[in-house]
Amino acid sequence: MSTPWIVDAADEVRLARLAELVALKVRAGDLITLSGDLGAGKTTFARAFIRAMLDDPEAEVPSPTFTLVQPYATPRLDIAHFDLYRLADPSETDEIGFDEAVGSGVALVEWPEKAAGRLHGTHLDIALAAGPSDDTRTITFTPDAQWATRLQRLREIDDFLSTRAGTLRYLQGDASTRAYARLAGESASHVLMDSPRQPDGPPIRDGLPYSRIAHLAEDVTAFHAMADALASYGMVVPTIRAFDHARGLLLIDDLGDLTFGRALDRGMDQLELWTAAVHGLVALRAHPPLEKLLVPGAAPDHIVHRFDRTALLIEVELLTDWYWPAIKGAPIPPNVKADFLRLWNAQIDWLETLPLGWVLRDYHSPNLMWLGDAQVGVLDFQDAMRGPWAYDVVSLVQDARLDVPEDIERKLLAHYRHEVALREPDFDAAVFDTAYAVLGAQRNTKLLGIFRRLAHRDGKTVYLAHIPRIWRYLERDLRHPALADLAAWFDTHFPPAGREKNS
Repeated sequence: MSTPWIVDAADEVRLARLAELVALKVRAGDLITLSGDLGAGKTTFARAFIRAMLDDPEAEVPSPTFTLVQPYATPRLDIAHFDLYRLADPSETDEIGFDEAVGSGVALVEWPEKAAGRLHGTHLDIALAAGPSDDTRTITFTPDAQWATRLQRLREIDDFLSTRAGTLRYLQGDASTRAYARLAGESASHVLMDSPRQPDGPPIRDGLPYSRIAHLAEDVTAFHAMADALASYGMVVPTIRAFDHARGLLLIDDLGDLTFGRALDRGMDQLELWTAAVHGLVALRAHPPLEKLLVPGAAPDHIVHRFDRTALLIEVELLTDWYWPAIKGAPIPPNVKADFLRLWNAQIDWLETLPLGWVLRDYHSPNLMWLGDAQVGVLDFQDAMRGPWAYDVVSLVQDARLDVPEDIERKLLAHYRHEVALREPDFDAAVFDTAYAVLGAQRNTKLLGIFRRLAHRDGKTVYLAHIPRIWRYLERDLRHPALADLAAWFDTHFPPAGREKNS
């Protein structure tokens, strides 16, 4: 066991917060044991933990004293709540489904000593004892080696939120390594961004990880700097209420749950939603990108990288490095990859002649919130760069997570061109259309590789369902005459008839 965390004088509110913290970091295969005498508060802790996992503060959570086990299906993980007080023999754990529970979800066990060493899993023991007063407890968290890093992170979050009351609930993120939680108080709701500094993967080229080559943010200072900049331009982004840059923690305003995807599910008109988002991109063109942004606090300035050749190429190489071997069953031949990169370098030669604008990078439905009255909130922008203005239009209009029909795409592009031309007399629509096609092909090529990488490297196979859509978008882009040579490469190596099946 690793170094324990001891919390003294925990009242019922404090105990509930600690249970909510543990609920943020549990994973399938975890064994959470609750130790202590009768009346020590084990069931109280278990009830708070299960309610946090269910996201239901009023959920009925009976004690499993007589049934021995009570299962719960939560949005994230299945939980089996065991009370082994009445266990006659340790071997009975085989009969009540312990192995199955910890194999597929989380086992939460009261009176673990009754099982006499038959329990297993990634183990966090929580021992409760009488505190200095009748209504308090002393709680000792003792992790195994695999739980130790998670427990240390919970201690940091607990310290960061020590002056903030409210219930803490896990929020589902997207494909990133960041984690989120909602802190709901009596008067306001905020979101905790949990993003310790880290690269995206191991070194892959010249001693650098993918994130450094592709200019992805590796800490929260980028989000903070960009949030302040975009807010000053009139864009609706979360205000940052508290921060600890060193530990990678931000507390930001909660813009709600009505993402563009959920708004569509509720029957809102897609053209109306996406048109409002187009207006945000048109307005942003009035603010040329800056190379450096101030970071509040003592941090150095945030550097806004250029979307340069290195970043553009490392992204399209995700197709050759991840998608190709997954579909073909073997690495891409060197000469085929060389031809692929030659074609892309020719496109990048032209892209580098274009004026620089903001590239927010993932301006699409999971990161766009419908706030009503044509107001759109933007959540994700820490990876912003300086590059062609057309990139974010591609992110929006060829949305990776849901379908944008081609007729709506055409209407949105026409609206964007019209609105920009009213404000910029020298706007060249033909140049924009070419940039849109090239950057669309670049982005969708990257996404084919990223979704395959997420499935293979990170076990996130859900993203494979998006691949047929990405192929449809890519085919639209490859129709542009400027991409004829690249279209021929794709036709040769990924014939159209089998593309959408190759997910």
